[in-house]
Amino acid sequence: MATQAFQDRLMALQSNMLNFAFMLTSDRDNAYDLLQDTTLKALDSEEKYGENVNFKGWVFTIMRNIFINNYRRASRCATVVDQTEDLYHLNISQDSGLATPEGSLSASEITGAIEAMPEEYSRPFSLYVSGYKYEEIAKELSLPLGTVKSRIFFARKRLQTRFADYR
Repeated sequence: MATQAFQDRLMALQSNMLNFAFMLTSDRDNAYDLLQDTTLKALDSEEKYGENVNFKGWVFTIMRNIFINNYRRASRCATVVDQTEDLYHLNISQDSGLATPEGSLSASEITGAIEAMPEEYSRPFSLYVSGYKYEEIAKELSLPLGTVKSRIFFARKRLQTRFADYR
């Protein structure tokens, strides 16, 4: 049974967790499912949490791991064994039917584009994508809140322009 303080900390992160889940899944319903799975897993794993560990990072790691495991499970289920004599099915172009990150854009391309930006834009944007709130980023980087918001906005615009062909 989870303690009240643990539950309160977990509930305070729900909006950040939903944002991160949506970033991972790109689908509202799947994001809510991932949020629910993560919340339940965190509640079940309270005894594994150490007080000297970053709580937000710990919860986000649980979410990322659940997402990866679900993705791998879906990939395994979608594996087709071609038993035709001339491997006809393997030799024709097919769409897997899965909306995969590799389907439109690789993570390394996005990461490379973020890293190619000047640090004044990439650092706040990376923190934002990691689930930090604007206020937390402003405090971490010792910048005014408005500056943080505008840099994240401009970083997002740069990425949208850079990857406009992938929409």
